Amino acid sequence: MTLLPNALPRRGRPKKAAEPQTPTSAKELKDTLWKAADKLRGSMDASQYKDVILGLVFLKYVSDAFDERREQIAAELGGQGYNEEQIEALVGDIDEYTSAGVFWIPSDAHWASLARNAKAGDIGVRVNQAMDLVMDANPALKATLPRIFNSSSVDQRRLGELIDLFNNARFTGQGATKARDLLGEVYEYFLEKFAAAEGKRGGEFYTPASVVRVLVEVLEPLSGRVYDPCCGSGGMFVQTEKFVEAHGRHPQDVHVYGQELNERTWRMAKMNLAIHGIGADLGPVWGDTFARDLHPGLKADYVLANPPFNIKDWARNERDGRWRYGVPPANNANYAWLQHILSHLAPGGSAGVVLANGSMSSNSGGEGAIRAEIVDADLVSCMVALPTQLFRSTGIPVCLWFFAMDKSAGKQGATDRRGQVLFIDARELGHMVDRANRAFSDADIAQIADTYHAWRGTDSARGKGLEYADVPGFCRSAALAEIKDAGYALTPGRYVGAAEVEVDPAEVAARIDSFTAELLAQFDESERLAQVVREQLGRLG
Repeated sequence: MTLLPNALPRRGRPKKAAEPQTPTSAKELKDTLWKAADKLRGSMDASQYKDVILGLVFLKYVSDAFDERREQIAAELGGQGYNEEQIEALVGDIDEYTSAGVFWIPSDAHWASLARNAKAGDIGVRVNQAMDLVMDANPALKATLPRIFNSSSVDQRRLGELIDLFNNARFTGQGATKARDLLGEVYEYFLEKFAAAEGKRGGEFYTPASVVRVLVEVLEPLSGRVYDPCCGSGGMFVQTEKFVEAHGRHPQDVHVYGQELNERTWRMAKMNLAIHGIGADLGPVWGDTFARDLHPGLKADYVLANPPFNIKDWARNERDGRWRYGVPPANNANYAWLQHILSHLAPGGSAGVVLANGSMSSNSGGEGAIRAEIVDADLVSCMVALPTQLFRSTGIPVCLWFFAMDKSAGKQGATDRRGQVLFIDARELGHMVDRANRAFSDADIAQIADTYHAWRGTDSARGKGLEYADVPGFCRSAALAEIKDAGYALTPGRYVGAAEVEVDPAEVAARIDSFTAELLAQFDESERLAQVVREQLGRLG
């Protein structure tokens, strides 16, 4: 992943930074920012205050990161014997910032300038101007930052209060990487909170982190091209970067490509990726993947996607070259997404896709015939049934499709799985994080991913020499002939069977004795009560 931003033209030297504040913990930042969101909750809807809050978070972060880098440069120069005048001149060298992945912040766009004018009546205008200056100075952020702070829906008094509240939080102080991680964690936390606040619409930009981790841990995108045709706020890319770094690889080994239909979500994704230092090609603008594919020639090594489920109104063209396995129905885009993804896979590529459960067995609109063609082409590597309540935005049961363009042994000595599909029933995994929402634990994610890697015969990033075996009720490798006999239904429960239950003969005998004794006692009581009833009836006669 290419670090942002790229080399930039030289600008004037900014004013000297204010004295640094005490670094703020992640929990303190989350509490502070959610209080900030509460200040606007009554005056605008969730989607609006999301843009305001996240925009301010971004501007505060880049200003703090800029100040931290300035301090580092000054310390380095002082250690090399430079005097104060020389240091003052050299800390204004823009290349010293951009080479470290830090955005250049003009003095009039710096957070300190906004904080000094938080009570001014034109604070919304000033914030908009700051956003413009930052985008002008950093081409990687072009058309990314929000400019809504002077709109009639934003209470200027409350905006000033927000800036005061943010002014007491510092996102840096532990080194640039730590600072980015801290702010990234806060940003992801609020994406989740805003998604929950917006309900069903929140699902348009947010996929639960534990579900994304399952995709990443199964596919293991350590290098190459990663693509998401409906990238939302960029969560697939963020988890990919975390996976790459956790396994000692360089983020620049991965190149990210994406597309997003919604303008506000597209901007949100670019900000999210910028905060994480991820360089991504999300296209010059937002756009409909079906109407205009912004990456038509891309052949990706990995595709990770959570397309919107069961879209009834989509840009359908029957002559589209992507429909290699059949024209998708007009009233459901599920199989349009699957075929679009397959069309973008490189010869040895693999993909993981979140879809509604109906996609595994539907025969309406020709979907069954398309599924049969995809299965017969031996492209499906694994199907995973997920538990309910993983998504706040929908109650629709959800599954994971995994594709592999090459299931042969390959150069790495993997097990030849041509003509087979792995089925995993993970509906019993996960734990409730609150009354309405479920999430996978690290152990759950490892169980699914390790099962896949053992089946594939490849060493996972977590371990080597994993051996695969069918586990009744959880996983089973099925031949294409069996799938064909089942009408090409891909529902894991149809193949994995029931879980085996270990039986202790002594315990069974003891239970039988207990039940027998209880039943005989009930018979005795029944006979006693019958005799009482007879006596009472006799007295009445």
